[in-house]
Amino acid sequence: MNETLIIMAGGASSRMKKSESNLLSEKIQEQANKRSKGLIELGGKPFMDYLLLNAVGAGYKSIYIITGENSELFRSLYQNNAQFPELLIQFATQYIPKEREKPFGTADALYQCMVQFPALKELNFSVCNSDNLYSIAALKAIRTVKSNNTCIAYEIDHLDYPKERISRFAVIKFDDEFRLQGIIEKPEADKINQYVDVEGKIRVSMNLFSFNGKIFFNHLKNCPVHPVRNEKELPTAIMNMINETAPMLGIPFAEHVPDLTSKEDILKLEEYIAKHF
Repeated sequence: MNETLIIMAGGASSRMKKSESNLLSEKIQEQANKRSKGLIELGGKPFMDYLLLNAVGAGYKSIYIITGENSELFRSLYQNNAQFPELLIQFATQYIPKEREKPFGTADALYQCMVQFPALKELNFSVCNSDNLYSIAALKAIRTVKSNNTCIAYEIDHLDYPKERISRFAVIKFDDEFRLQGIIEKPEADKINQYVDVEGKIRVSMNLFSFNGKIFFNHLKNCPVHPVRNEKELPTAIMNMINETAPMLGIPFAEHVPDLTSKEDILKLEEYIAKHF
């Protein structure tokens, strides 16, 4: 059980900026091209507001937002924290090494956050993306779980996305006791059925985790660079942890997770927010 949520918002948002849509207002087009995805306004509020509202509903008390080096807008919106008095919101910065143009990946983001806030090395905490709108139920489940290292395992049939988009997610494979056995990035469509679990379901990760900082820190610190994507990625650090140190358990979940990846997603999320908020 924990009361701390770390939100990863330091990515370059390159897919959002490269995508196109003729249905957005000029204002939202400009935001999508210039802002971090979590700061694009939906229903008159930054997308991050809805994630934080659900975090409050799930019982979190402390929030760490990992941003890039240009975080002035994030800080101006959330550092004084008038709209979320229930939360202690703090910021970590993912610095880009001098030899790189883009951030060094999700494992590096979490590692830099833990270095900047060493108390996290002694805590259990949750981790999520800034561009997914996780439900109160999912956030509460990952917050209150008793095991040290856990992931929410989303049933693929409940994700309301085209098959070609789901094929870009990471399939997660479990044993009969829902201990994580593997994370398969972008599996081939004709091989995906081999990853059914004990319940006959295929499940994917939407990057909603809980970790024990003491157990996980060194795996983040020593995370190797992915040979193809040239980044230090959370799945790599997680697999090293379960192979060398400690298991990770899965929590089965059957619901949709709204995702903000491209400009086309903005209109769909506006409809979702109008319905649910």
